[in-house]
Amino acid sequence: MQEPDDIALLRQYTELHSEEAFAELVTRHVDKVHSVALRHTRNPHSAEEITQAVFVILAKKAPQFGKKVLLAGWLHETSRLTAMTFVRSEIRRVRREQEVQMETLLNGTESEAWSQITPLLDEAMAGLGATDRHAVVLRYFDGKSMKEVGAALSASEDAAKMRLNRAVEKLRLFFTKRGVVLPAAVLTAAISANSVQAAPAVLAKTATAVAVAKGVTAVGSTAALIKGALNIMAWAKAKTAMVVGAAVLLVVGTTTVTIQAIRERTLYPWQTPRVQTAMLERVPAQVRVVPSNVPDFGGWGYDRREGNRKVIGIGAPVREILQAAYGTLASRTVFPSALPKERYDFIANLQTGSEQALQKEIERKLGYTGKKTTRQTHVLILTIKNAHAPGLKPTAGRGAVADSVIGPGQCSIPNQPLSGLAELLESYFEVPVIDHTWIASRFDIDLEWDEQEFRKNPEGLKLALLNELGLELVPGSELIEMLVVDRTR
Repeated sequence: MQEPDDIALLRQYTELHSEEAFAELVTRHVDKVHSVALRHTRNPHSAEEITQAVFVILAKKAPQFGKKVLLAGWLHETSRLTAMTFVRSEIRRVRREQEVQMETLLNGTESEAWSQITPLLDEAMAGLGATDRHAVVLRYFDGKSMKEVGAALSASEDAAKMRLNRAVEKLRLFFTKRGVVLPAAVLTAAISANSVQAAPAVLAKTATAVAVAKGVTAVGSTAALIKGALNIMAWAKAKTAMVVGAAVLLVVGTTTVTIQAIRERTLYPWQTPRVQTAMLERVPAQVRVVPSNVPDFGGWGYDRREGNRKVIGIGAPVREILQAAYGTLASRTVFPSALPKERYDFIANLQTGSEQALQKEIERKLGYTGKKTTRQTHVLILTIKNAHAPGLKPTAGRGAVADSVIGPGQCSIPNQPLSGLAELLESYFEVPVIDHTWIASRFDIDLEWDEQEFRKNPEGLKLALLNELGLELVPGSELIEMLVVDRTR
């Protein structure tokens, strides 16, 4: 007899109030939820509390679910958000208690690959689109076959396999940017073998009991955690698109990970879990660089209206703070051989001179300064080869406002001049790209080329540029402005 799927069990619970159906759901997914919580907290007792909270939330929200909800992916995201809520409450507790050493419960016998990726795994998963995240959870967390993954995603097996390969490549690039370089096969093997570990034997029973009571029997701390997690879930659903900077560098040893103590400090209103550029106008004018206590990377963004580039960042490494302060790309910056591995929150929202003030604060607090100079260096020059190419059409009217993106085999640039295309190409080729088209008009550009892994088919991208846009990238050497970062102490 075929086992009922998750939706059938949810329907039995919501319509027939079947505790047995809910208990089966908990048993089916408790290991996954507990593992996410454990990765965030490094504390088995805290992970159990988070697990109970997640299933209470499931019980509360079950009547709202449609027929197409994918419970595995939903539970992973809810577990991450609930764990984030728990960690932030711990930060506030630490502030009252002066200083608390976070535990690390990484098993010394774990593989080197898993030891390196485990602190970043859930952050990497959060960066995937919802469908990609569902695919990864179903395949590598739940161990579903490709046929089952395709059925869950309402796609063919081949389409599901292609989506999964692209999602894995996004994860691999995420880890590579943070210094964890692993082949895709090693990465997926480590996730499959270690991402879901057995929860305590009695946890499914206690979580079911608390959940079906809708949290009424939960202890005070669990009740507060449930309320906080529901709030952050509502906020995450409603938030608008933000300008986000590059990735976080994580301190990773060869076989162990050191999690630094969270130190007591004042939290300012602009220090939110995710960067909010609106804070640049909401809070008083100030310039600050302070140690970050957020559980994961919050990005950085800017507002340069009125010619004054105000900036704000959450959980950023020193490399990103320097780029934000001096307004440079990584391909045009020469960094010292070793930078601090700590992360910081920063803001500069003065009425005038925000960037210059942030530069001085970086020198005062972190001991780094930058100097712009011209250097002869290898570049790619963007030129016009065919002015009548079919894809080079100006934006109609004002055009849509959206983020420019470039990924494996695709490039989308709405309402941007060709200088914006040059900047995006620079992030792909990782060398300066100089715009010699001299065209100021704005365009909507959509390019596709055959590429399964990011940066693995640069010639395909060049050919798409030529055929669709009539543009050519010509290697050259030019004197360009570079930022040279030096340590002052």
